[in-house]
Order: sequence, then structure tokens, then C-alpha cells
Amino acid sequence: MKRPLTISVLACLWAGCAVALAKITPEQAKSLPAPASRKVDFVKEIKPIFEASCIKCHGRGRTKGDLSIESRETLIKGGESGPAIIPGKSAESHLIELVAGLDPDSVMPQKGKRLTPEQIGLLRAWIDQGAPWDAGISFAKPPPVNFFPRKPEVPVARRGVTNPIDRLLQAYYETHGLKPAKPVSDRVFVRRAYLDAIGLLPMPEELDEFLADKRSDKRDRLVKRLLADNRRYAEHWLTFWNDALRNDYRGTGYIDGGREQITGWLYSALATNMPFNEFVRQLIDPVPQSAGFSKGIVWRGVVNASQTPQMQAAQNISQVFMGVNLKCASCHDSFINDWMLSDSYGLAGIFSDQPLEMVHCDKPTGQFAKTKFIYPELGDIDPKAEKPERLKQLAELVTSKKDGRLTRTIVNRLWARFMGRGLIEPTDEMDNPAWNQDLLDWLAADLSDNGYDLKHTIGLILTSQAYQLPAVPMTEQASKEFVFRGPVLRRLSGEQFLDALAAMTGVWHEQPAVQVDFSIAEPQLGRFAVEPKWIWKDAGAAEKTEALTLYWRKEVNLPETATEALAVATCDNSFKLFINGKEVTSNSDYNKPKLVDIRSHLVKGRNLFAVQSVNAAAKADDKSTDQSNPAGLILYARIRQTTNGKPEEKVMDFATDKTWLWSTTKADGWEKPEFDASDWQAAAELGNLDMAPWQLGRKFTSVLAAAALRGQVRAALVNSDPLLTALGRPNREQVVTSRSSTATTLQALEMMNGATLAGLLERGAEQIVQELSKSNRDLIVTLYERALARQPTKEELRLAEEMVGTPVKREGVEDLLWAMTMLPEFQLIY
Repeated sequence: MKRPLTISVLACLWAGCAVALAKITPEQAKSLPAPASRKVDFVKEIKPIFEASCIKCHGRGRTKGDLSIESRETLIKGGESGPAIIPGKSAESHLIELVAGLDPDSVMPQKGKRLTPEQIGLLRAWIDQGAPWDAGISFAKPPPVNFFPRKPEVPVARRGVTNPIDRLLQAYYETHGLKPAKPVSDRVFVRRAYLDAIGLLPMPEELDEFLADKRSDKRDRLVKRLLADNRRYAEHWLTFWNDALRNDYRGTGYIDGGREQITGWLYSALATNMPFNEFVRQLIDPVPQSAGFSKGIVWRGVVNASQTPQMQAAQNISQVFMGVNLKCASCHDSFINDWMLSDSYGLAGIFSDQPLEMVHCDKPTGQFAKTKFIYPELGDIDPKAEKPERLKQLAELVTSKKDGRLTRTIVNRLWARFMGRGLIEPTDEMDNPAWNQDLLDWLAADLSDNGYDLKHTIGLILTSQAYQLPAVPMTEQASKEFVFRGPVLRRLSGEQFLDALAAMTGVWHEQPAVQVDFSIAEPQLGRFAVEPKWIWKDAGAAEKTEALTLYWRKEVNLPETATEALAVATCDNSFKLFINGKEVTSNSDYNKPKLVDIRSHLVKGRNLFAVQSVNAAAKADDKSTDQSNPAGLILYARIRQTTNGKPEEKVMDFATDKTWLWSTTKADGWEKPEFDASDWQAAAELGNLDMAPWQLGRKFTSVLAAAALRGQVRAALVNSDPLLTALGRPNREQVVTSRSSTATTLQALEMMNGATLAGLLERGAEQIVQELSKSNRDLIVTLYERALARQPTKEELRLAEEMVGTPVKREGVEDLLWAMTMLPEFQLIY
């Protein structure tokens, strides 16, 4: 018997129930399974049937065919085709007809396991007995958990426990019959704290200073000092946030403008410890420098509807900041949680310039989602507002003081970062319960109370006794019967591994893959030994001067051979730089100051810097006689002489100023030292670096700061390579909020035979031999202290001496470096 109208509408992918008006025939009624002959328990027998076979389509906010089974009343009311059940009359209830499969084309659930005769008999008996429904039972969508702020009282301190984290763990330990172990040794703690706070190994002198400190609060002082190291903190945490925010330096979308990086903004936010609520606000309602996150990736070709930029924004913001997985619900109503397609499209609509048609499994539905926030408990989004206003409203809702989900999500991520396992697992599923709810809630509220200062929360965790417990095996933490006993034994990230190797050998990356203003974290990096000036031939050139080419000369006497020499220059409109008669570099974009290594072009004594500068016509296609426009040249040379890596001994910097000479004539040999420039004229100083119309102070100091760190660049700031990829750096085309600590076959192969690591070890060995070759024993001890924060044992020293050789051989040092970096003691955070 065919049932029109609602049967196809009510079909569910996994389960469902449906209704219709027509009555079954007496013959069909006889074929139904008989009702159970006893009293039926709704909670124990009926509720499980509804949960397994009906609520996926008709509960928790879903109303296929307008049928909801969320309550007894809605079940009796039914849907588009009338009542689903008639209490006291199971044989006349269409629910029974459908689950019994009297019509093979209309059987429910349509997919998955059909109900057994015994289950149908239970449903019949329950209906015949009046369909009793226990109070408090509902199949409605549950209210959000881990959502509204809550700050539990911190228990009174006992046995000298003062950190609120440890006080909140006291009852947990007692409940599980645990007596916390003694804290780790100073050596273990200092290495752990350095790697977790700033991602670097402590240098031997830093370790010695800490071990010699007798103050009882030295661990607290160390953590505070590490977190105050803004540059190294920012460089370390770039890795975490690049993964989470899908930010990279090259890859899909960057070449054709389908993707924008946010590195400059992100580095600045980390270096200045931007409050987390403001951090989130500027990512959702972006400033120009942070817009790349919500813009997403414009994929080439035809892509699934769930991967449009608007849907990416909805998925990424909900996952990163709310711990909500909307990926399934971006194609269809989710099978793993209660989020629906309309929820995902409602959130995505906030980022769209026009209404979004919902697409179910890549098939347009013809229905348009209502623009809304996924948590109406916090407030609404005005669907009629313009997009900028909608983004502002969304940012306000997510960062609202009423939103306890934002703070819980980030403190849970921080806890997982340092302890190897979150208070809630997985960290992207914040609807799950915490193993210590009071601790999670308190940390979240405390973050809000302290101005959303992430360093405050990090410091609180790193100074807790819980963090200082001995590390436990990863297998124990992964157990379903998890009990917190201490931090997980964790692997170094790929970036930490490379930085640790660089700290051992002194061989870092030469330059970053992206322009970052390091002077934000360390202002001294952007300071000038001498003040550079914009110069031109006439003092009014910054406002208006003729279009022409000028030739410049500046003689510089260097009393020592330079061990470091870099120049930063720009010119409105373009320039070519010559040193001692040879062209060194050129640039035609005055908004991007050019950095160049000039050391190989310099000699001790007399050197000539020559520049050809062009002030182009105001408009190339303008034939008017007045082609004047602003013009200026500015250059700064950072020239230093150091010995064996010791602190700077000589500063020989110089810059453009009124002592530079100019001419409008391009004479033969004008760029060479021996040229006679006695008839050339002195420059006019226009003003300092920040002057209008160029206002390049920040860009110029940014380039200079990067120059100051040339050859000292950390792995977080360079492009990925085969070694970093093998060690777990993702391609960052998807949100990644945690990396696995489990070793892989690819890692083993790369560590054993990879050309990237082999090259690093070779260059590192060369550097070490040059620096420490006087004594093989001193060399070995130094490497052990740098790598493992300890001295070698007698046996280790004997074996290492045999490996290194006497005199020291580069190949032996290379072998020792490889052997040490393969040690679990080196690769793991204990």
C-alpha cells in the first residue's frame, strides 16, 4: 500500500519514524507482532528504541516531515500527516504500521537495522497502556554544556599547596586514592619550562645560573622571566597559532591571491601579548592585517559546497574558538552530534554578501538558511545588517563575558599543550565532560578575570605542582580509564627539534621566509647607531621636485674588516646601489625597503658607496611639461666587527645624510672609488625616517630588525622542508589544533637517511670544529650540556672521545651529533 506525501520527506539517513492518516486493514492488523503481555517500562525499554531509531530525524531539534518526538505531546500531535500514535490503540497508530514494514516501500527506519518483532511488541504494549511518559524525559536538543561562565570556590590550601590549580586537584587526588609524586629535579624542570614557554633548550650558562640559585621561589621566577622574553615567546607560539589558524608562508592560494597570510599581525599580537578576547575579535571582525584567517582559501576549480570561503570561516571559527566540529554539518545534518546543516549555513551566512542556499551533500536544496549564531543563548545576529556590521556583532557575541565556551576552549588547549592531554578530550569537542570540571571552569573564569591574559594562565600552569610532576607514559594518558598523574612524556615538535639542533651547533636559518617586524618584541633591534635621513638635491623634494636621475657618492673608511655588513635602502622612485664599482642591488618599489648583504663587497680601509636614483615622471602618459613629484633617497648600513661570536666589538654603521654628494651627470666611472667628485654637491637633508609622504619608519625598522637577526632565524619562521614535514608540521590547509607525539615510519626514514638532516649535521659539525676544536673533551662536554642539560657519564665520554677523535675530526663530530639527536633524552620532553 503506497503512502503519498510524507513518506519520502521523512526518510532519514540513519533512522526515522513517520505518520500518515490512512488506517490499516484488519488483515494487516492480524499480521502485526502481538503486544507484550506485561507492563512496559518507558525508560528502560521504549526510550532506548527511540534513541537508536528515531531521534536522528525527529529529535534533538530535527523535525523531518514536521514530526517531533521530543515529548509525548509532540509525538501524539504528529507531523504533516497527522498523529503518530493514538494512546490505547496501537493497531490504529501509524507509527506501528511503519516500523512493522506493512508496506515495504514505507518501512521505518528506512536505513540501518529494522526493529525486531519484540521491539514492535514493546511499542504496541506501551501505546495500548496509554503511552505513559516519565517526567523529565525529553528528546529535545540539550542545552549547551561547558558554556556559561562558572567560577568555583578554590579549596583551602593544605600542606603548603598554594597554586589554585593544585588546590583544585586535592579532592581529585583523594577521590582516586593518589598521592602526588615528588616534583622533578631542577635540571628536568628547567629544560621542560624552556621548551614549553619559549620552545628552546636552556644554554649551559642559563642552566648553571638556575642551579646555583638558592631562592625557594626560583622556579616561579624562571617562568616569569621566560614569559617576559617577548621575541622568543612569540617565535615559539607562532607554530601553535599557524597550525590552528591555517597560516603559512607559501602554498595553495598564495600565488593567485586566493589566500592571504596573517604572519605580521600574528607575530605582533603574540609579541605584545594581545588580550585573547581582542585577538579573537580581530580575527572574526578583522583589521586588514588579520583578514586572511576569515577569508580562507579560494580553491581552484570545482569544490564541494562545504569548502566555500564562507563555510570555511564558519567551520574554523567554531572549531578553533568554540571547540565545535561543524564539518559534518556542512554537508548534512551531523551523525556524530546535534549540529544541523542549517546551523552551519546560518553561521556561514554572516560572512556572505548574499543569502546562502543550503546544499545537502553537494545538491542544492532551494532553501536559504537564516543567518544566525550557533548559540542563540548569547544573542542574535541581525540578518538584515550589512556584512561589516554582522561581523562586528559576531565578534561581540563570541568574546562576550557571557561566553564561557571561548575561555574554556583556550585554557583546555593550553592545558593539553603542557600536559599532553586536555581536561576535555578531544580538545575540539568541548561538549564532552571534563575529568575535572571545577579546574576547567576556574581556569576559564580566571582568564576572563585577568584581562584574557594568556601569559597569566600559562604562568599559572607552569608554576603548578601538577606541571612539575614526573612525566608519565603516553599509553597511560591515552587510556579510557584515564587518571591524571602528571604531564605526558611528549616529543619535541619539528620546530623544537630543529631549534634544539641549532642551539647545539650554532647553525640557524639565515633569514625568515616572511617579513616580520622583530623590533615589536625587541625595540633595540630596530634602533639605529646613527640616524638615517631622507636626502635629495633640494630641501623641498619631499613635497615636489623635478623628474630626473641623480648620482650619489659616499666614501666610508672601515678601520676593521667587517664580519657582518648589511644595507637597507629605498628610493622614490627607484635606485641601483654600487659598492667599490660593482652593482650590488636595485629596487623599484619604494614602499618595500630593500635589504642586501654587502660584506663580501667591503674591504678594510676606504670603500665607496654609489647610488643611481631615479625620480620618475608623475604620469608616464602625461605629456605636460610639469612632471614634478616627491623624491627622496634613504640608506642605512649596519656594519659590525666581532671575534669568534663574542659580543660586538666595533660598530661601523653609517647612513644617508648631508655628507653624501650628488650630480645629475652620469660621467664615466662615477661609481668607482678613484673617480674625482670634487665638483659634486652636498645633499639636502629632507627629514627623518617617518616623515611624510613616505612614512616608512615601521617598514624600515622591520627590515633592519630582521637584518640584525640574520643567521639566527628559528624554524617557526621558515618554509617547511622534508624534515619538518616528516616531524609533523602540517600543510596548514586545514585547522590543526594538536600534533601527534607518536613516531611514524616516515620520521624514522628521514632521521636515518634524510638529506635535510644530513646537511644540517654536516654544517653544524663544521661550525663546532671551528668553535671548539682545541679539546675533544671540552667539545663533548659542551655538546652534552647544550643538548641534554647535563654532563656525559664516564662511559659516554669514553665512547664520544673515540668517535670524535684526537685531533678532532669533522666527520667524528657529525657522527656524535647524529647519535645525540637520536637519543630519546634529546627528542622527548620529560
